[in-house]
Formats: sequence, C-alpha cells, structure tokens
Amino acid sequence: MTRRWLAALALVLGAATIVLAVVVAVREFPRGLFLLGLVLVAGVSAWYAVVRRGVARVAGLAVAAAALGGALVLVVTRGTPWADAFVVAGVVATVSAARAAIHVHVDLPRATAPRHPVLFFNPRSGGGKAERFKLADEAAHRGIEPIELRPGDDLETLVRGAVERGADGLAMAGGDGSQAIVAAVAAACGLPYACVPAGTRNHFALDLGVDRDDVVGALDAFVDGGERRVDLAEVNGRVFVNNVSLGLYAQAVQRAGYREAKLRTLLDTVPDVLGPDVTEPDMRWRGPGGHEHRGGAAVLVSNNRYRLGRAVGSGTRPRIDDGLLGITVLGRPTGAGADGSSSQRPWREWSAPTFDVEADHPLPAGIDGEKVVLEPPLHFHIRPGVLQVRVARRHPGASPSAMVPEGMLAGVAELARIALGRDQTPAGSTPRRQPWT
Repeated sequence: MTRRWLAALALVLGAATIVLAVVVAVREFPRGLFLLGLVLVAGVSAWYAVVRRGVARVAGLAVAAAALGGALVLVVTRGTPWADAFVVAGVVATVSAARAAIHVHVDLPRATAPRHPVLFFNPRSGGGKAERFKLADEAAHRGIEPIELRPGDDLETLVRGAVERGADGLAMAGGDGSQAIVAAVAAACGLPYACVPAGTRNHFALDLGVDRDDVVGALDAFVDGGERRVDLAEVNGRVFVNNVSLGLYAQAVQRAGYREAKLRTLLDTVPDVLGPDVTEPDMRWRGPGGHEHRGGAAVLVSNNRYRLGRAVGSGTRPRIDDGLLGITVLGRPTGAGADGSSSQRPWREWSAPTFDVEADHPLPAGIDGEKVVLEPPLHFHIRPGVLQVRVARRHPGASPSAMVPEGMLAGVAELARIALGRDQTPAGSTPRRQPWT
C-alpha cells in the first residue's frame, strides 16, 4: 500500500470517526458529561495518590478505582456500546495510518567504506543482544574488527587505543551511555561513526534513522552506508547524545534497585519531589525571556528538541542537526516577568544553543540514562554537525517524526499533500519507497 493511499485512508477514517463521535455525544447527552466527569475524577485522584504515601495514597487509589468503575458501568449499560468501540477503533486506525503515511525513508549521500572499521560491543547490554545475534561473527564477516567490552574495561581508553592502531571507523553496540563515549571520540578524531542498536531502548538509534529491529543489518553502515552529520551536546565537558535529566528522574536513577524495578522506583520517588510539602530542588536558571527562575520538579536538556505530547512521533526528535538544545522544565518556577510579578506556566519548553543551571550543592543527574552527580554551575551547549554518522542504506535514515508537522491542522494539510502526491521531504534527502509499497 503506497503512502498516498495510507494518507487518504487516514483522512477518511479521521473524518468518519469525528462524525461518529459527535453523533454519539449528541444522542447520549447528558450521560457523556457524567462519563467525562468520572474520568476527570479518576485522573485527579490518581495524581493525588501518586504524590503521597501511606493512607493518603490508598485513599486516592480507591477513589480513582471507584470513578473508573463508574465510568465503565456507564459505557457498558449504554444502549449502543458498539458505537464507543467504533470511535476508539477509528482513532487507533487513523493514527496508525497517519504514522505510516508520514514516516519517510531517505537516501543519504553515499560514503566511502572505511578500510579498518572497529565495532565495540557490550555483551550484557539489551539482555545480551550482542551474543544472541552473534555480532562479533557478523562484524568479522563484514571486515569489521570486533572488540568486546569486559567488566572493568574503560571504554574510552579502548576506543582511543583502537584509533592509535589505525581504526578509521568506530561503531558501538550497547546502551546510549556507551554510544555517547564512542561518538565523542569519533567526533574528536574526525572519524565516521555507526550506531548498532544493541541496547535496551536505543533512543539515539531511533532518531538517527537506524532500524532498531535490525541489529545485524546496522553493521552494513560500514559496508555501503550513507552518511549524515548530526549534533552532539555537552554538559560540563561531558558529551551526551540524548538528554540530561535533573530533578524527578535524576533522583530515581540514583536510588538502589532502579535498574531492577524502574517504574516502582520512579513512583516511590514522586512524593519526594512533587509532594505537597516538598520544596522544589535548589536550581537557578534563565528562561527564554532571560528572566531568572528557581526550582523545577524536572528539568530535561536534550541534544535537539524532543517532540512531546503528540499522537505521532511523540518522544522522538524530528531533527538531530538543528544546532540547538531542547529545554523542558516541569514545576512551579517562581521567577517573574519583567515587572517581577507575572506568573509562569508549570510546563515550559524552548530551544537555545546554551543553557546554564546554578545551584548551591552538587546536583544528581541522569545522563543518557546513567546516574551521575554534577558539580554546579552546569553549563550545557550544543556542538553542531560534529559527528559523521553512517546508516545502513536499507534503514530509514531519518527520525520517525522528521516529517510530522506541528499541530493537528498542519498534520491534516500534510496528509492531504501526500494523498495528492505533493508531499515534501527532509532537507538534503530524497524519498525512497517503503517496504510496504
């Protein structure tokens, strides 16, 4: 099925779903208002429970469960429950078709294959993906020297040693923290770099346009791959490829047992950071208007801006070569406007080439998912286009959100252009037909 047909399908399904939802809402008035009210009560009660402990948490969860139960009863006892099912199915199908239509596969400029590429791999990353996919053998078969990272090894020392021995291409199969180390050396030495998605989540690989389900195929980046230049970011001299978290997530990462029970540890950390009697962390920073603010329950500084809260492409970066940091702050910033009195939104997001955080004590942080403690002041800055990335030619070559427009109306307009055969492509690239076309 072509992208044009998928775009047309998304438009038709979306319109039909909206019409059906309006008809159901009108026919079921005012029961729909009661349903919405119960859902809101459940949400508020669940949040109340999350930021508290003990009896208060139990009470909040009980109210949330009761409200959800009431909402479920309203749905089941309605005269036309099938209509609700069709609305939900229509939303899911619309989003799926839109995601497939807007997703692109680009032809990156061809690059000369390195003569002595080296692959570093962590056999423990991603539950043992390197061993499961026999990456060492697959790399050797492609003329790539495999080097295993053993307990106690210093990865940066290994990488620099390989460069001194003549390596002219560097690849890493492991988590994003390890990817950052190898990418930093590759950028410093002006060598091509390949990201092999053998970690747990492989966020960097996703935004580079590497197929995370094709671990072995990623090695072909050093056989006949295309090349693109992307940014790296730094905080106090340390390179990161994804993001640095301060506040809630950083506190959770520091706790014992986080790796074994991430969700439970994060939930247990929430009352310590967002509870009603908690003072926000002692952090001082300046917003996009230049005014100073304090606090922030969570601060996320990323290597290029993440797209958040979208149905399509959420949690990914549309670009990783924009030359700007992405900065997101969640909390109750007390800094004011120019007159010293205006209030600020609890959620703020902007981009900038640099960002500074002041504090009176060391700050726990999560850098590409690794726990560290940083000495203030924290200075973040972007390094535009310093990394030569190689990507296998059969991989997408672009982020899933590279062509996703901002806003619903812009998304509809883009789907219409695709359906009419007038869609655009990312700068410097040409579209390639998808496997399903």
